[in-house]
Amino acid sequence: MVAVVQDALSQLLAMVGLDEANLKILVCTLLSFPFSWIFKRLPDHHYSLKNVYNILVSAFYVFVILDVHSGLGQLLFSAIGCYFITRYVRSPVMPWINFLFLMGHLFYEHIHMQFFNVYDPTQIDLTGAQMVMVMKLSAFGWNIHDGKQPEESLTEYNKSRRVKQHPNLLPYFGYVFFYASLLTGPAFDYVDYDRFIHGTLFEDVPDDKRPGRRKRRIPRSGKQSLMKTLEGFFWAFCFANIGRFVTLEYLLSKSFVQDHGFLYRIFYFWGLLFSHRLKYYAVWSIAEGACILSGIGYNGYDQKTGKFKWNRVQNIDAVAFETGQNVHACLEAWNMNTNKWLKHYIYLRVAKSSKKPGFKSTLFTFATSAAWHGTRPGYYLTFVSGALMQSCGKIYRRNLRPIFMQADGKTPKSTKIVYDIVCYFVTQLTFGQATQPFVILDFKQSLYAWSTCYYFIHIGMIITIFLFKGPFAKPIIKTCKSFQPSAKVVPNTTSTRFNEQEADIVKSTALKAKVDKDNVYYTYATLGLPSIDMLESVDKEDVDDQVKQLRKAWLTFKARSVMQNVEDTFHNFTEEVQEIYASSIPKAVKND
Repeated sequence: MVAVVQDALSQLLAMVGLDEANLKILVCTLLSFPFSWIFKRLPDHHYSLKNVYNILVSAFYVFVILDVHSGLGQLLFSAIGCYFITRYVRSPVMPWINFLFLMGHLFYEHIHMQFFNVYDPTQIDLTGAQMVMVMKLSAFGWNIHDGKQPEESLTEYNKSRRVKQHPNLLPYFGYVFFYASLLTGPAFDYVDYDRFIHGTLFEDVPDDKRPGRRKRRIPRSGKQSLMKTLEGFFWAFCFANIGRFVTLEYLLSKSFVQDHGFLYRIFYFWGLLFSHRLKYYAVWSIAEGACILSGIGYNGYDQKTGKFKWNRVQNIDAVAFETGQNVHACLEAWNMNTNKWLKHYIYLRVAKSSKKPGFKSTLFTFATSAAWHGTRPGYYLTFVSGALMQSCGKIYRRNLRPIFMQADGKTPKSTKIVYDIVCYFVTQLTFGQATQPFVILDFKQSLYAWSTCYYFIHIGMIITIFLFKGPFAKPIIKTCKSFQPSAKVVPNTTSTRFNEQEADIVKSTALKAKVDKDNVYYTYATLGLPSIDMLESVDKEDVDDQVKQLRKAWLTFKARSVMQNVEDTFHNFTEEVQEIYASSIPKAVKND
């Protein structure tokens, strides 16, 4: 059977002109549609049958279509290792042990592919499938961990993702080897798969919307699946045709510089990167279509519109990326499930409980993303460039964007369209330059590609950071603010002093002085916070009431103020509090 299928694929390969790797992945993705049609018609309550079906279809892909028997061992090693770690390691650091095991195995495979194999992007390997598996299984470790934690210690997101009971091997492998997302993703959490298999994902589907005589749990999704699939085919058609006009080989050739000027070259980078993205748009859209048809893409029923939402496993918003006017908007639309994984299972997990993520979280997330993608230099050149892009984006948005907005910061001026157009071209051209090494991979060739445009993007970003973060930052920022409507202070027509009611509140509650039996004076610090040595004797309800009253004074004071800058308003408020505080201290204490 394997030989017959491989012969058919060889004939198809000669007809379509795709390389072997892309063709086989596309065939598996397309086969997921008939397999999903069958899956939806399996009996709702035969949970074991559904899991076995998922595993068998994935085995068919690996053994028959891809014909990479050794790759199965690669995936099984990660899957079995994760299963035993999450089930039998009794430690609060279990999720990190699981994460290091999965990332260590993936990193080894990346190293092996780079230094011990001849790299051939046209040949299929299962490292991409392993990357998807790392996301699923590292998240699974945290889900198991959260299932054992007190509910009050978890965020709302973590509560919705936790797994209270460790699954047996069959549902676990059904989750790991779910055929529709095995090779290209999208990744999703175990709780979604479990609800999908048991049908509880579709509990909100109205009875009159359930299909078939037996009222099947999974609603019809053929139309939505078809639309997403046609979108994928559209991107595939564009990929096959645009690739004829812009090629990496030509960009790296000498004639690219000799025959064309600077403007042509920078826009060629943009077009070339667009052609690279099309492959991902096509595969991810078709894979999402297969997930929608199987039912796991279901994301709820809208009672108002009477329509189903099918974006649970959406991985790409191509239109949002191509029309993005800033780095943040583009990254939010690209590889969306990977972004969720990095945010919820790396960035937020590195930070200590109840503390905001800081530099350590950012650095660890950056390193994880780079190592997850691979060990080739091009990845790291792109990620370093991406860090600069994000920093510059924040600088521009903070200092330049307000110039084109009204004083409320929400209403655009008529000149905002100019800002939007400039931002669009700057963002897209920057992506075209900065992410090219992600495709080239080689260090020297990546630098050469950048040199054909004189490193203009990187020079521009470095100058921007120097101007707004360097020794001249204060006058430059001040100049920018002088053009911002919000920077113009409106004359204060209302007194910045407390009115009688506000002064009484502060005097009677927040700054109450107390003297103990030894005439040692204790006071409440500014804004009603008690000094440390009073915390043992102070009454909690009394403090809560005083803080509540003080907040009332602040709200009325702020409402009376017409100053544009809230910091100035708060400064006046605290000065008033300090004055009342000083006048309330007895003379004996002042003289002491």
